[in-house]
Amino acid sequence: MRVYLLARNPTDSVTDGFLPAARRLGLDVTVLTDQPAAHRLRAPEPETLGCDVRDFRAVIARISAHHRPDAVFTNSDHLQTQAALAADYFGLPAKSWRAAHATKDKAEMRRRLAAAGADPVRAAELPAGADPAALDVPYPCVVKPREGVASEDVVLAADAAELVRRCAEIRARRPGEALVVEEFLEGELCTLETLGDGRVRHLLGGFHTELSPPPYFVEERMSYVPAHPGPVTAQVLGQLDALGVGFGACHTEFVVSGGRARLVEVNYRAIGDQCDLLLARLLGIPLFAHILRTHLGEPLPADLGVRTDGRARLSYPCADAAGTLTAAPGPADLVVDGVELTYRPLRAVGERHELHRTNRDFLGVAHGIGTDQERVDRAVADFLAAQRWEITP
Repeated sequence: MRVYLLARNPTDSVTDGFLPAARRLGLDVTVLTDQPAAHRLRAPEPETLGCDVRDFRAVIARISAHHRPDAVFTNSDHLQTQAALAADYFGLPAKSWRAAHATKDKAEMRRRLAAAGADPVRAAELPAGADPAALDVPYPCVVKPREGVASEDVVLAADAAELVRRCAEIRARRPGEALVVEEFLEGELCTLETLGDGRVRHLLGGFHTELSPPPYFVEERMSYVPAHPGPVTAQVLGQLDALGVGFGACHTEFVVSGGRARLVEVNYRAIGDQCDLLLARLLGIPLFAHILRTHLGEPLPADLGVRTDGRARLSYPCADAAGTLTAAPGPADLVVDGVELTYRPLRAVGERHELHRTNRDFLGVAHGIGTDQERVDRAVADFLAAQRWEITP
């Protein structure tokens, strides 16, 4: 059976998660990407073909001229709609392209939720060239690219003057892109991880997320929770239903305040930044294989057999200045006080980077897995406190 995997830049999710899972399932994989050299360097085994994967017509044409597909799949935020349209064209199991589009386009997501009466958030779309000063929005507010990802160019504005300035800064980096300005949602930031086949939907727990200080929203630490309170989960699932989300993996971010759950964004894919790799280990399930099987049309088991006693924490040491990384710890795999501790560098010594105020500032990722949250937290914090990163301007 052949799976066409659509991708842009290489990611740990694809290289260390989906490709090994596909090999174990005996699948033939063809990677379609607009960055073939980077993928061949990172993972030379699968067949890799160049393609303008941002255009669903190019994807369909490339597949039609090659081998017959059994699945068209992507874990990219940027390519969910294209993959859904291509899979549907070939009569294969797929996410609804409408749901994929509604979750990617943040303005459309707000409109869909408002139309369904599902806890609307005050928001306004700002087309390229439009004047942000004319918007009727509450302050403080958040401005973000309409189709952005990973907190890139997401920033808090305290008043109208700051909103105008922030929009100008973002537009200088993203000329011609539409923005979204919406009310700031106060409360605890959480995630819900789900996996469905269109018939059954499994809840895989979620995370509590700690962010960098405002005005930016960089995810610095995440702690796993096996389950959120029932009423909170029900609210989130109701909003996902309103968007038509229910097939394959989904990573949903939401804020909880006073028992009220309000969506921040819906990423219609598996959680990234190595959280998915941790989740598979923590739950003791072949997560990536389940996701691939779903796209091959196989039903999910009624019981995934997940472990429920696991606890975990991820921490991302971040660059605080632009420059060249001149000293940093190497990879580590340790067991400390019963906690499985792993550290992986995300930036090589000698690399120079600007300061982005996003997850592109991550220098590495440390995560611990155990059964006692306090021990897990302490093991990760102690490990990071003993390390040293140096950035030379």
